[in-house]
Amino acid sequence: MSESTEIFDDESENEELYEHYAFIADPGQEVVRVDKFLLDRLPSTSRNKIQVAAKNGNVVVNTLTVKQNYRVKPKDRVSIVLPYPVRELELIPEDIPLDIVYEDDDLIVLNKPSDMVVHPGYGNYRGTLVNALVYHFENLPHRSQDYYGRPGLVHRLDKHTTGIMVVAKTEQALTNLAKQFYDRTTERRYYALVWGDVTEGSGTIDAFIGRSLKNRKVMTVYPQADHGKRAVTHYSVLERFGYVTLVECKLETGRTHQIRVHFQSIGHPLFNDLEYGGDRILKGTTFGTYKKFVENCFGELNGQALHAKTLGFHHPRTKQWMAFDSILPQKYLNVLDKWRRYSKSNDYE
Repeated sequence: MSESTEIFDDESENEELYEHYAFIADPGQEVVRVDKFLLDRLPSTSRNKIQVAAKNGNVVVNTLTVKQNYRVKPKDRVSIVLPYPVRELELIPEDIPLDIVYEDDDLIVLNKPSDMVVHPGYGNYRGTLVNALVYHFENLPHRSQDYYGRPGLVHRLDKHTTGIMVVAKTEQALTNLAKQFYDRTTERRYYALVWGDVTEGSGTIDAFIGRSLKNRKVMTVYPQADHGKRAVTHYSVLERFGYVTLVECKLETGRTHQIRVHFQSIGHPLFNDLEYGGDRILKGTTFGTYKKFVENCFGELNGQALHAKTLGFHHPRTKQWMAFDSILPQKYLNVLDKWRRYSKSNDYE
């Protein structure tokens, strides 16, 4: 039997944590239920996960959403979106304070602080957001019978990026949210402080992003899809400070380090970005009081000046649209205030 498989956003560092598989049934394919068809091709996935995906509209045959009892025919194109597989790691509960914005039996929305890794991994087995969530879920006075068993991640924020995140509690919520992120029906806006005076008041960065061939820990922009995946960032200028600019970014896609890489590619690295060249003076003199001023601003931040400001999605059970806004961290506000005072005193406005 011939088949083709596509897997998108399947690297563990990706911001969006879901997978998309597509198979084309062989011309000699016997008629079989779609859940059985997919189970045969996804041995690491349970039939229950496939059926939950189908109930959430995550199974598509020839562009039409189908249920688990659909019968696959020869030459059908069958695709499915699944949450990223859970890593086989022991999750250690840790009593770490959480800034919870909203919580119900299906999901939790919270503000992630700076300098916190989202998920345990090599070199970061303790002190992560997931460690804190495991403790929180285990100590809830009441817990839904449908509890997933561990925090369900469908997206993440970089270690030094702050702001709004949603985490699923049940498998149904996890699968539904994964589909919303894949379909790009969620709405996310970020605030980024970037080096330089961004010329246009608004614009779109549309460029392929892939892992750097020189340094696998960072990403880079490629001229075509050979080494990367298409990424789209829409932006608008909120405030200008002469040597730096505050911009709002609306994500159309969710690639690893997308905003950071995109702005570096157009000559405007994020302020104090340790991995993409923003942690040194890129505009203005490198001497005297200005140098000290910039270093003081750097000292306020642990890393890049990037904040997930808003998040909108449909509730996986009620289907109601939910929108959340977050306040910039005090240290971020301090840096903006410093630049406002500096730019005014130097006639940049």
